[in-house]
Amino acid sequence: MARRHTARDDDHTSGTGDGSPAGGSGSGIGRRRFLGYVLAAPTLTVAAQLGAEALAPRPAAAATPALVPSLPGPAELLDLNELLTLAALPTSNLITVRVDTDGTAHFALPRAEVGQGVTTSSAMIVAEELDLPLDKVKVTLADARPELLFNQLTGGSNTTHSTYTPLRVAAALARGRLLHAASLVLGEAVETLTTKAGAVLSPAGALLGYGELAVKAAALTDAAVEVTLKDPDRFRVIGTGQRRVDALEAVTGRKKFAMDLQVPDALPTMVCRPPTINGTVRSVANLAEVRAMPGITDVVTVSTGVAVRGRTFGQCVDAVRALRVDWGPGTAEGASDATVLEKLRRAELPLVVPPLPLLTKAVDARFTFHFASNAALETNCAIADVRKDSAEIWASLKAPIVAQERIALKLGLPPTAVRVHVTEGGGSFGRKLFSDAAHEAAEISKALGKPVKLMWHRTDDFRQGRTHPMSTSRVRATYSLGEVLTYEQRHTSVATDFGHGVGEVLTAEAARLPVADATFSETMFQLTQISPYHLGVTTQLLAETDKGFNTGSMRNIYSPNVRCAQELVMDELAKRMGQDGYAMRRRLLKDVRARAVLDKVAEAGKWGRSMPAGTGQGIAVHTEYHSAVAILAEIDCRPETTGRKVPGAYTGPRVTRVVCAVDVGLAVNPRGLEAQMMGGIADGIALTLTSGLHLSEGHFLEGSWDQYFYTRQWNTPPELEIIVMPPSGDKPGGAGELAVAGAMAAVACAYGRATGTMPTVFPVNHAEPLAFTPLPTVPPVPASPTDGRDRTI
Repeated sequence: MARRHTARDDDHTSGTGDGSPAGGSGSGIGRRRFLGYVLAAPTLTVAAQLGAEALAPRPAAAATPALVPSLPGPAELLDLNELLTLAALPTSNLITVRVDTDGTAHFALPRAEVGQGVTTSSAMIVAEELDLPLDKVKVTLADARPELLFNQLTGGSNTTHSTYTPLRVAAALARGRLLHAASLVLGEAVETLTTKAGAVLSPAGALLGYGELAVKAAALTDAAVEVTLKDPDRFRVIGTGQRRVDALEAVTGRKKFAMDLQVPDALPTMVCRPPTINGTVRSVANLAEVRAMPGITDVVTVSTGVAVRGRTFGQCVDAVRALRVDWGPGTAEGASDATVLEKLRRAELPLVVPPLPLLTKAVDARFTFHFASNAALETNCAIADVRKDSAEIWASLKAPIVAQERIALKLGLPPTAVRVHVTEGGGSFGRKLFSDAAHEAAEISKALGKPVKLMWHRTDDFRQGRTHPMSTSRVRATYSLGEVLTYEQRHTSVATDFGHGVGEVLTAEAARLPVADATFSETMFQLTQISPYHLGVTTQLLAETDKGFNTGSMRNIYSPNVRCAQELVMDELAKRMGQDGYAMRRRLLKDVRARAVLDKVAEAGKWGRSMPAGTGQGIAVHTEYHSAVAILAEIDCRPETTGRKVPGAYTGPRVTRVVCAVDVGLAVNPRGLEAQMMGGIADGIALTLTSGLHLSEGHFLEGSWDQYFYTRQWNTPPELEIIVMPPSGDKPGGAGELAVAGAMAAVACAYGRATGTMPTVFPVNHAEPLAFTPLPTVPPVPASPTDGRDRTI
């Protein structure tokens, strides 16, 4: 893989820092000057206190020569990222950085680490401002802390954006206090001292380590202190490519996920689940027989099925398979792809602008996007130890405050009696916004009066887990004399569950109210959907229907489908108006940063180069979360490629090359950003070509990863180039989900150009004959395989 990014100057940064009580400097608080707190503690402990100054202004869009400019949409005035950041500001002072006597800095991150690398980027921010080696910063994950309110939600690509300034302020304050303590010890003026690699240096060569100064720099009482942040021109950590701080533990198998924890008496537990979505238990015919099976300690009926607890997970699988359950109907009984599609079409909002004969023409299109699985590589799991007057939960959770308060309500306990520990997670993509495994584990533990280590089977994840909802997009764009005059998009979706709210229980409960849930969904849609082009009078509206499915905020929520539909229409408009697709996009783009990434991929990807028949290029732009990405994809749809055989798989067209240019304002860790782009590109390819769920008779046919064709080795583009653009701002934007929508749209456009037909159903293989034999729904999990080596490809 080719990589490009702008390197930072690695020279040592020195300076005095302040560390003086507020008001002592008489200079006031400006763009780089902030107020923080030194907290009363045995060793140096600091926190940030922020106001609206912590929000960087959004770069102004450059004027474009569009004949029919579009008014800014809601998300261009205030997007979800800004909303989450504003909500987090009031409690930023509750997030602390502590310097210990061994010279290490400790920080409990109130976010979830699910493989996206936020522990690494957070450690880099602290290391930069504190002038400390990266390996001396220890980042852990905070337990659920209800006092943080909106400040403990992991979502919306918001973590680094919202914690960047608070972390810098706290770390800079700690550095200033250490300098002040060193000046007292050495009898030197603080202005003459510098810091380097976790130590304070004097002009005479004296050196004091941070560990020696940690107690001396501590405070007996809380004190407000002004602090000046480091000039970005002197960064030596932020902006440099760093390997992940948890890389060694990950590759050596020492990283601790929920199922790796050893909680006394917490035995393996699994659930026998219904054959249709959200079915219910009527009765169990052989409870006594299953309780007597080898290793099984308990069997109990719960709200989601029949739980079994045993000595090993293998014994639990055997017990689940042996249960004979009479199941009641579920919430999607009898539903199929066809019946859901019919509901969606009936719920579509009308288009209002007709083409005018002799004056305008129109592109009219309807796109269908099938259900997609939100299963992560780590199956859904949690540990629970529920007692008479307390409960303790361990799980990877992106909204732990909601989990804590809802579990407490369910158990009849005060929230303070429920302790929720956030563990590292093996993937999420929105899945871990929902704490269903933690709720289920707590319910089972209470019913049994024993601790449980609950793990969903992979098949449970695919058939009863969260999905990206099926949706349609109806689009009409009118044009005349080479200009787009109007653009209407009516996106209709199976209802997206926002029951996690924005991280605390008030909005979580509001999102579940019969009326407010529709308002909540529409708000989320408007706060995330940005049309990057001037397309005249533009309207993008959402309608939702059918709440019978377990859905979630998977990878960009609405953006991949909405952007894919718009970019395909852009290609069709360019074709009908006789314009080049890249040139038309460039002319109509609203934002200078979006134009820069588009230009970069067109240049690096050699847009318009001659290609064989049956192959093609596609190009797309996506702007979201204060960031911009452009992707150029090349695809091979020739018979010799689409017909290639891989045992037990659907291969089809192959993306042969991807060039991605990304601008996130300021990339804290360009290497981590590249990895995020790679993951998003793989997701986009899969959503366009191969990855979808087939719904039939109230259940999904896919039962595991070997039946759900995510981008695999044989479908990964042999050529992949990620270009990280030079900094265009002084604060990072969001990146975690950014590439998914751009990649999906670029691959769809490439497919359309290669085949000569605009695709309208996604994934494009959905109507193909199944390349697998569906697993039975009873028993709900397959037998443990004995031919694993034979299946390795």
